[in-house]
Amino acid sequence: MPELLSEWTGLSTGLLVLLFAAALLAGFIDTLAGGGGLITLPALILAGLPPLTALGVNKLQGSVGTATASWMMWRKGKLEQTRVGTLMAMAFAGSVAGSMAIQFVDSQALRWVIPVVLTLIAAWFLLAPAMNLQSARPRMGGKTYHRLVTPLIGAYDGAFGPGTGSFFTLAGVALRGHGLIDSTAIAKTLNFATNLAALLVFLAAGQVLWPVGLLMMTGQLVGAWLGAHSLLRIDPRWLRMLIVGTSLAMLLRYLWQGH
Repeated sequence: MPELLSEWTGLSTGLLVLLFAAALLAGFIDTLAGGGGLITLPALILAGLPPLTALGVNKLQGSVGTATASWMMWRKGKLEQTRVGTLMAMAFAGSVAGSMAIQFVDSQALRWVIPVVLTLIAAWFLLAPAMNLQSARPRMGGKTYHRLVTPLIGAYDGAFGPGTGSFFTLAGVALRGHGLIDSTAIAKTLNFATNLAALLVFLAAGQVLWPVGLLMMTGQLVGAWLGAHSLLRIDPRWLRMLIVGTSLAMLLRYLWQGH
C-alpha cells in the first residue's frame, strides 16, 4: 500500500508517513485546544507540494474535523439554526472570495507568503490572552458583525486557514459578548462553512491531491478519536507551545531546504 500511494502521489513513503503523523497530531490537538492547521499546512509545504495544492489538500483533510464538530454541536443542542444560519452564509461567501483570490497569486510568491503568514499566526496563537467564560455586553452591532467581521475571517480562511476557528471564537467573545462556550460552538459551524466553501473552489481549480487528502483525513479521524478519549489533562499553555514549536520547526526546515 505505501508503494502504491507513492506512485499515485509522487511522494516518498517517508513523506507520506510524515503527513499522516502530522494529521493525527493535528486531529488530537484540535480536539483539545484547536490550532491543528498550524501543523498540517507546514507539513504539506515541507513535503514539497505546490502551494495551492497544499492549501487545497489542507482544506480537504481539515473539513473532516469541522464537519464532525459541527454535527456534534447540533446533536447536543448547542446551536440554533436561526442564530447561525446567516453567519454561516456570510462566512461561506467570504471564504469563496478568499479562495478564488488566492488562485491568482503567483506560485513563487506563495512559497514565501505562506510561511510568513503561518509564522505570524503561530505567534498570535502563542501570545493570545485567555478569553472570558461568561457573556458580556456586545461591542458591535449584529448587522455590522454579520456583514463585515464574519466574511473577512471567512476570506482569510479561504486564502490560508490556520487559526480560523480561534479567530471566530475570539471575535464572538470580544465583539458580540458571547460566552466562551457559546462562541466556540458557533465558531465550529462557521469554520465548517468556510472549509466547505474553500474546498469547493480548490476542487474546481483542480488543486486537490486526493490520495494525500484521504490519507490525512484518516490521520485526522484517528487523532480526534484519541483526543476525545484521552484521559490526560494537558495544560492549554503546553499545548500552545507544542503547536507553535512544531509549526515553526517545520517552517524553518522548509526555508532551510529553499537555500
